[in-house]
Amino acid sequence: MENPTKISALAITLNEAHNIEAYLKGLWFADEIVIVDSFSSDETVALASKHEKVKVYQRKFDNFSSQKNFAISKANNDWVTFFDLDEEITPAVAMEILQVSKKPKAIAYFVKRDYNFMGKRIKYSGFQTDYVIRFFNKNKCRYNSNLVHETIDANGKTEKLSHSVPHHTYKSFDHYTGKLHQYSELQAKMLYEKGKKPTLYHFLFRPWYRFWHQYVIRLGVLDGKEGFILAYVSAFSVFKRYVNLWLLYRKIN
Repeated sequence: MENPTKISALAITLNEAHNIEAYLKGLWFADEIVIVDSFSSDETVALASKHEKVKVYQRKFDNFSSQKNFAISKANNDWVTFFDLDEEITPAVAMEILQVSKKPKAIAYFVKRDYNFMGKRIKYSGFQTDYVIRFFNKNKCRYNSNLVHETIDANGKTEKLSHSVPHHTYKSFDHYTGKLHQYSELQAKMLYEKGKKPTLYHFLFRPWYRFWHQYVIRLGVLDGKEGFILAYVSAFSVFKRYVNLWLLYRKIN
C-alpha cells in the first residue's frame, strides 16, 4: 500500500563520490531526493544526477545552517529527512520512518548515532547520548543560525526513534582533523561576530577542560587508545578555535 505521507530526503554534499551511491540506495523510501552541492570537484554531481528521484542544486558554501535551510526550501513535501552522508541509513531506520510518517505524533524525530572512529565503535567519550533530529515537518522546523554544529529548532513536540544509525565520520586521520579545523574556523567566526575576545583562560583552561571532560568525565578512557586520540584532537580543536579568533582580531590570515 502506498504511503499517504510523501517524504523528501535532503542532503548537502562536497566531494562525496566515494559513498553517494550507497547513501542514495538507503533512501529508497523517499519520494524525492534533494541534493545541495558545494561545487564538488569529483563525480558527486554526475553520480547523483543519474538517479530519477534526485534533484541537484549547486550553491556556494557559506555555513552549514544556511546551506541546510536552502535545501529545506527546495523540498516539495512537508515531511523531510536530513541525514549526513557519513550516516548509514539502515533498513530498520527506513522502515521506522515510514511507519511513523503514516500518523506522526510529533513534528520532529531524533535518531541516535552509533559513532565509529578508526574502525572501532565508540561507546563512550560523550557519544553515548548522541541524538540528532533527522526526520521532521519542514513547516515547524528550521536549522538555527549556528555556522557549525547546527541544530534544528523544533516548534512543537519531538520524539525519538527506537533504531539507531551507524555514524562513519572517519575516512583518514588527516580528513578527520581537517573537518575539526574547518569547524574551529567557523566557530571562531561566530565568536568574532558576537564580540568575544580570546584571553589566556581560553588558550590554557578551555582545551585542558575539554580533554579531561571527554576523557574522564565522559568516560573516553573506556574507549581505549581511540578514546584518548579523540579527546586529544578535540582539545586541540578548542585551542585552534581561539587561535583563529585571535587571528581575526589581529587581521592575520
